[in-house]
Amino acid sequence: MEAERRARYDRWNSRWNQQGAPALRQFLSGMLNGVSTTRQGPAPHELRASDADRERVVDVLRDAVADGRLTHQEHEERVESAYTARTLGELAAVTADLLPEDLQPLRADGRPVMALFRSEQRGGRWVVPSHYSVTAVGTGVSLDLREALLQSSHITVQATVVGATLTLIVPDGVRVIIPASSMLGGKKNQVPASVPPDAPVIEVTGTIMMGNVVTKYPKPPKRGWSRRRRP
Repeated sequence: MEAERRARYDRWNSRWNQQGAPALRQFLSGMLNGVSTTRQGPAPHELRASDADRERVVDVLRDAVADGRLTHQEHEERVESAYTARTLGELAAVTADLLPEDLQPLRADGRPVMALFRSEQRGGRWVVPSHYSVTAVGTGVSLDLREALLQSSHITVQATVVGATLTLIVPDGVRVIIPASSMLGGKKNQVPASVPPDAPVIEVTGTIMMGNVVTKYPKPPKRGWSRRRRP
């Protein structure tokens, strides 16, 4: 019995020295020094705004003048600013003082996620840079990409997951690969691989320690039914 326990310990210790310790050093280095990535193309706030993005902002302005947050003159001025905005950064500034950050009609800052023992979500209309950093420690992080603007056809999510769960909700027609290294962690890719060859790719790299990375499609809406009552 003692020999068996010793053998199990030796196997665990060997695996830790080969995978766990280097991963922990990488994690601590990233926490202390930050994660540096090479930006490709324009910054998220420099991307051109679409008509659909402008209409999202105008809808918020319409609600703001209706409930008194804006005067009619301010509303007219901001609507004009929205329709003449060229970039997502210019457009996002129009509603910056009207809603909390998580309720903004669009987010173009491209900031990485740093969630330490508190949950965090990204969703709605937001820009996902070509290289995106996510750190989750002792918590849950959810990235909803259904309405997101992917800055390139190949998105690399550099993930550091320690005792946490990172969930990616992706739209139809996207390929997901998870080559991230895992130490006492799990990788669950629920996204079907049957997509066109030229489909956008989301690649999750980095390190998973005693945590999980889950990628999936959104749940289909429930079909309601009603029964007519007989008179």
